[in-house]
Amino acid sequence: MNTDKWSVPVYTVPADQPRMPVTLDDPGSDPQLADAFEQVPVPAGARPADGTDHQLVIWQPATDTMWEFWIMRQDAGVWKARYGGRMSNVSTNPGYFDDPPRWGATATSIPLLGGLVRVSELNAGHIDHALALAVPEPRQGSYSWPAQRTDGTAPQPQAIPEGARFRLDPNLNIDALGLPPLTRMLALAAQRYGIVVRDRGGCVAFYGEDPNPLGYNPWTAPGGPFDHTMPSAALTKFPWNSLQALQTDMHSST
Repeated sequence: MNTDKWSVPVYTVPADQPRMPVTLDDPGSDPQLADAFEQVPVPAGARPADGTDHQLVIWQPATDTMWEFWIMRQDAGVWKARYGGRMSNVSTNPGYFDDPPRWGATATSIPLLGGLVRVSELNAGHIDHALALAVPEPRQGSYSWPAQRTDGTAPQPQAIPEGARFRLDPNLNIDALGLPPLTRMLALAAQRYGIVVRDRGGCVAFYGEDPNPLGYNPWTAPGGPFDHTMPSAALTKFPWNSLQALQTDMHSST
């Protein structure tokens, strides 16, 4: 489970947050996105996630707008990003970038917030939405709704397409498994709401909110879900053998 690397910090900003440009590395590659990044309410002290993707999300409830960035960093005081997206009318959005459909910091145009396990959910003890998942070597050249595109690399027809949906067997008695608290939360969410393959990764991974904005790490803090252990150790107890693939409509990326 990615938390402090290869995940995403979420910065919630007020209506009067000062705005500044975030410059695309290649503005000519997407002039519309370059324009969308001209006025971004980046908060002071913002810090993208560690890892190679350097992702970051800004959410402004007052305007119902979200910005997300891929390979974001400061260069001589100027914010820059390789790519990303701006989503207006977030509360009524279908769950993916659709205007235009190729925006977004993920390989699928499913937003970084989609399926992210928030720290508030960790504290509340329940996750009331589907989970985002990364898999190694997703299928090349095709994807499944809600994905809008793919960076899949595997030519084999049995490879998992990005956008694929899974769930845990509805008849599985999760409470009888004796799972650690976080693993139980993930399992219940996977059973009730499902799992969506959102991206390609170096391993099979869920996503937990990067704690950068909090100033402390609740995931690894004493008494936290990964106290004195690795996330992979907790998730070996996830009931993977009860996972079910749901039928999907395939789309070609060509």
